[in-house]
Amino acid sequence: MGTNLLIGITGGIATGKTTVAEMLSRLGSPLIDFDLLARVVQQPGKPAFRDIVSFFGTNVLRPEGDLDRKKLSQIVFQDEHKRRRLEHFTHPRILKEYRKQITRLTSEKPAAIIQIVVPLLIEADLQHMFDKLILVYVAQEEQLRRLMKRDGISKPRAQRILAAQLSIEDKRRYADYVIDNSLSLEHTQKQVERLWRQLTQLKTRQSG
Repeated sequence: MGTNLLIGITGGIATGKTTVAEMLSRLGSPLIDFDLLARVVQQPGKPAFRDIVSFFGTNVLRPEGDLDRKKLSQIVFQDEHKRRRLEHFTHPRILKEYRKQITRLTSEKPAAIIQIVVPLLIEADLQHMFDKLILVYVAQEEQLRRLMKRDGISKPRAQRILAAQLSIEDKRRYADYVIDNSLSLEHTQKQVERLWRQLTQLKTRQSG
């Protein structure tokens, strides 16, 4: 991929991946977001959309005819078989879209530090795709509280959602860098700026 540095950004649900990605974007890091790629491949008429509706039925559609992503996530978080089927329909197509975007970005910005946000990066065993892995971290109790507040859901339901992912503590073992997003935005911003300086220095050494 030329002189680009590819950094994978991951974390757990409701840990603040988007917040950290926005901070890195403002510092100059182009962004590819797998959640947005998922929306692209799941648009009405696309093969993944047809496969999803064929398997899950039209009850996962909104009145407008597109996918009700919230309803779909509720179904798959409660049923591992259905979650794996959804991944089977979407993951290969998301990766294909990713390869198109990374080819374009590395051509347009051959010296950039490119960030790729992948919520289930470790669960999907995609670590090999990136030069460095950054984990956006909050303690599991805080993660649970934020998820309940964000989605307006009960504690048991939030616990089931967290149980469907690798725990945030287990994910720490895979990370090259950890951004602790437990405290204020200012505290997170300082860590992101320090990380950016480290990544810039790393890239300079690699290029030299």
